[in-house]
Amino acid sequence: MTEESIDDGLDPLIHEIVRLRICATLAATTAVEAKTLKEVAGISDSALSKHLRRLTDAGYVSQALGASRGPGRPRTWVSLTARGHTAYAQHVAALQRLTRKP
Repeated sequence: MTEESIDDGLDPLIHEIVRLRICATLAATTAVEAKTLKEVAGISDSALSKHLRRLTDAGYVSQALGASRGPGRPRTWVSLTARGHTAYAQHVAALQRLTRKP
């Protein structure tokens, strides 16, 4: 495979399986607690942090701190931005086009 971009509509940032799971989960609701995303994706805290950083840097997700459940860290809520919703919808549409029977 070459370094050249193939114009198939797939977003390489979203296409990575963990980030695809994160985006799919976020697309179904307004916000999800980071702990839930970690469980859905089946990854560690540090891995989730890295994936969320990539999505945040692209402008696809936003994160907000919420009240904690007692002593300890406050809860982090994650949501897709408008740009993230658009990118995810375009990625899903591209996957559907690729899997359609001729």
